[in-house]
Amino acid sequence: MTAAAFARFASKGLANVTVVESKDIGIVGVGEATIPPILGFNKLIGINEAEMMSAVGGTFKLGIQFVNWGKQGDSYFHPFGNYGYEIEGVAFHQIWHKFRRNGDPRPLYLFNIETLAAQYNKFAITNPNARADLPPVNYAYHIDAVKYGQYLRAFSQSLGVKRIEGLIESSSLNSESGFVESVTLKDGQTIDGDFWIDCSGFRGLLIEQALETGYEDWTHWLPCDRAWAVQSEQPGPPLPYTRSTAHSAGWQWRVPLQHRLGNGHVFCSQYMSDDDALDILLKNLDGEPTVEPRLLKFVTGHRKKFWNKNVVAIGLSSGFMEPLESTSIHLIHSAINKLMLIFSLDGVQPDQEKIFNRLALKEFNRIRDFLVLHYNATTRDDSDFWNYVRTMDVPETLTEKMELFKLNGQFFREEDELFTATSWAAVMLGQGIQPGSYSPLVDALNQEALAREAAEMEKSIKFVVYHMPSHAEFLQKYCPAALPAA
Repeated sequence: MTAAAFARFASKGLANVTVVESKDIGIVGVGEATIPPILGFNKLIGINEAEMMSAVGGTFKLGIQFVNWGKQGDSYFHPFGNYGYEIEGVAFHQIWHKFRRNGDPRPLYLFNIETLAAQYNKFAITNPNARADLPPVNYAYHIDAVKYGQYLRAFSQSLGVKRIEGLIESSSLNSESGFVESVTLKDGQTIDGDFWIDCSGFRGLLIEQALETGYEDWTHWLPCDRAWAVQSEQPGPPLPYTRSTAHSAGWQWRVPLQHRLGNGHVFCSQYMSDDDALDILLKNLDGEPTVEPRLLKFVTGHRKKFWNKNVVAIGLSSGFMEPLESTSIHLIHSAINKLMLIFSLDGVQPDQEKIFNRLALKEFNRIRDFLVLHYNATTRDDSDFWNYVRTMDVPETLTEKMELFKLNGQFFREEDELFTATSWAAVMLGQGIQPGSYSPLVDALNQEALAREAAEMEKSIKFVVYHMPSHAEFLQKYCPAALPAA
């Protein structure tokens, strides 16, 4: 992904861009679900959506279904689009709270097009010429991460990026500045460079092994530290959403592709053995496994610096948070976007490093809070794991958001943080946090006009969903998976 973005410098002859990678080092490939900002990244680097989705066997994603999180037996949907729309500056979920208090039986999801389309397994991309009074469809992708990497490799090389096959054995630092000057491969080849982007995964070959940057451990808030991952058969038409099912010491993901399912069980080794975690995963698959399960080990947290000297860590080398809200790939392209805007071909300046680190840390912190919310906002007491996360101290920034929502359903989106008021409301309401009241601004609105507006919203959403094709039909017409070579 990083090479594809930096290819614009290579294609214009502004810089030499070289990727060093080894076929002997596999791709982790568990972050196969994405969130809507990836559409902007693909557009930025010039990727044709239909062509890419066909190449990677992708499907479309309207949101995430959460099962057994607030309590066992519960289920809710976190959609990518808004609930209704703001009316005179008032969030629609606030208006809905008043409707509910007055005896209106309509559930909140009826005012969200993504949730309703997901329920009926339908999907369509909003026509640019669609009527202005009809709601747009917000979406992301489910992708085969290995095929996506292969697609971007070919894309990057076509624009002038050079690829060198090989394993890095050592690196050389400048004795005065401490900057990385070169790396030496197993075959003895030495590669010089002025600026380095460390995409070497958990090992952090340059950011940690060479520069000893240090790591901030967050396992006291996000204690899961292992995951089993396995692929399985696609048992039927692919669903247009990801599913996350909570178990006794973690959760299971289900990511539908056109040709298979991606599955995994994220768990905490302090409360569950590897064998028990694998047994739970295999017993809860929707299709027969097609490969041997892989065990991944990780420590939730981040490097103490994302940019250190002339090295920037992107992806797993920068840190890791479990893919509960599909943020792993997002953090990659978000870091790339920041770097592209701050980057200079005239050498590294201290202010660049400082600004990048501040912005990257802020994004990590905001996403961390949102993930911790899922664990902490629960009534589950059926295991030691849930008793721990339910009662643990959480970051003050999260406590503030939860207490304000409990008061009157209010939420403030600070600056450019990733998750919207709809996202926070979906998880809080879905996991049992009910506001004590609603914003008094609702009472200041014209109540008859509100009722008419809500009725029109509901009618428009049902109209659009009714006329959508099924998700499978849309895939077959728009981006059928490329068949493997015979």
